[in-house]
Amino acid sequence: MEYKVTTRNETETIALAQNVEAEKFPNMVICLEGDLGSGKTVFAKGFASSLGIEEVITSPTFNIIKEYNVGELPLFHMDVYRLDGDVSSLGLEEYYNKDGIVIIEWADIIRDYLPKERLEIKIKVIDEDTRIFIFKPYGKIYEDICEAVL
Repeated sequence: MEYKVTTRNETETIALAQNVEAEKFPNMVICLEGDLGSGKTVFAKGFASSLGIEEVITSPTFNIIKEYNVGELPLFHMDVYRLDGDVSSLGLEEYYNKDGIVIIEWADIIRDYLPKERLEIKIKVIDEDTRIFIFKPYGKIYEDICEAVL
């Protein structure tokens, strides 16, 4: 099942991410897909701020993984765009089980390495401000999250 939500500005995108964050749990995995400038990092910023992370959140394009250990739960923010699908050196499975939240930008590039249970969010750009978020839950807990917040 898929769930669709339309946002009309960054503030609404941040609020959407904060609603999802309200249902967080250890080892949660959120997979973001969308073109450049679609709002993947804006979503991650909203989620992080709700976790209590005050540090400025930027896309970890060159670092690949940024770890934030100052919020309610650790946040592992990943951008796998530059990896061309080769994640052998990242130790992804370890991050999936570190009792934190994993947010992966460009997750579609590494689909074969994603956990079976996860929340995929595809972001479609409609115009300069409008986005459609398509949520696809994999696993009962992610289905429950979608039912609760969307």
